[in-house]
Amino acid sequence: MRYLLTKRPVGLSRCFLALSTLLTKPPRPAVPSLSFVKAPKGKCGGRKALTLASPDSAAALPPPLPHRAPGERATTVADLTEEALHAILRRLTPADLLRAALACRRWRRAASRALPRAPPLLGYFFHPKGHAKPPPADTEDKTHHPAVFVPLDASSPRLSLNLTPNAARGLSIQDVHLGLVLLLHHPRPKSLLPRILAVDPASSRRVLIPSPPRGTLPDDRWRADRSVIGVSVLSRAHPSRLSFDAVILTVDGDLPRAWVASVRDGDCIWRALPRAEGVVVNFDPCRLLQLDPRTLEFSFMPVPAALGDRINKYRIGEMPEDGRLCMAAIVHEEDLQLWMRGKARWSDRGWLLEREMCMSRVLDKIPGLPKDRMRRMLCTWLSDVDYARTGKLFIRTWGYGRYSFHMETGELEHLLMEDGKEYGDPMYAYTLAWPPEFLAPED
Repeated sequence: MRYLLTKRPVGLSRCFLALSTLLTKPPRPAVPSLSFVKAPKGKCGGRKALTLASPDSAAALPPPLPHRAPGERATTVADLTEEALHAILRRLTPADLLRAALACRRWRRAASRALPRAPPLLGYFFHPKGHAKPPPADTEDKTHHPAVFVPLDASSPRLSLNLTPNAARGLSIQDVHLGLVLLLHHPRPKSLLPRILAVDPASSRRVLIPSPPRGTLPDDRWRADRSVIGVSVLSRAHPSRLSFDAVILTVDGDLPRAWVASVRDGDCIWRALPRAEGVVVNFDPCRLLQLDPRTLEFSFMPVPAALGDRINKYRIGEMPEDGRLCMAAIVHEEDLQLWMRGKARWSDRGWLLEREMCMSRVLDKIPGLPKDRMRRMLCTWLSDVDYARTGKLFIRTWGYGRYSFHMETGELEHLLMEDGKEYGDPMYAYTLAWPPEFLAPED
């Protein structure tokens, strides 16, 4: 005998047992125990009906909550061990990690140990450019557009310099470092020491640094033969306050000089360093003028001899792995070389060739770019090495758009804003002052 479970046609709520006799009589199999439960109301007019329930259907139900003795405390997130909490927090994104650190003191201590070494990249500041037509049309758009911020992704905050439209049109970004943005008037005379506007976009605070007073450099006889070549952030004394050091770099005659401003909560003190004797600035593309931020001494750094005197398409950056100084250069208009600082027997003036790739294959991915070698050389050049150590290079073209190229993945991305403008040059990566004050290691 075999027992078969069948159901009545759709619309009937009862189940019944049908008994069928087989010609052969196999051994009776083990039949699960059956129990009867009340069926829901259906077309049977609300009469009480019985249906079959098996152990399998009962197993599908959620298990009952464990019985807790009176006075027994439930397990909560506070019962996580320090190791488990640290393992969880270190897997969060920097933005979520900062939010978790605000939960309580214990989580703040754990978050301070889970902080990444490098500050998180939030996005890029730049001055947009209008779309330029390919040659032989005129050069690109010369209009000075106000600076904008493009977040890295949807989770990044939408930062802004919070400037009025008139002020934004008359200012130009000169440096972005340690969570600060330095701006100068645009246009401005190259021979006058400028005022500097320093903005912290994360806290919406700013300070206007006055130009160095006349008494900063007694007997200043270089006033008529001076050229301001840039400003930069040297250091930041406190990650959450406007306490930092900035520097104005000038060439007085033919020798460089550093003007250092020490800003502490709105108060500024200027000091002018002596000219760097023996460091004659003649703007030779085969030598890099460098300033040591610790000693404030100028010196020259030669480019690799393998690049020769003909090279002018190179940019300076930092290696993604360890932050060492690196140089990206285009050689023979076809090969992209990446050099980094290092000492070895095969080094070239203190530079080591890290990698080399065919640039023509990269440029082939740009739509509409001429295939002719000379025209391609005229239309393309390196714009920047990403300061944020992402392993990206920024490529600028004449009339064919601007792109970012990832040296590891080979991905080429067209950089275009929603309003049709192109990303500007240079691209200033913005990172927070790191670590935040409330997550700084405790003494």
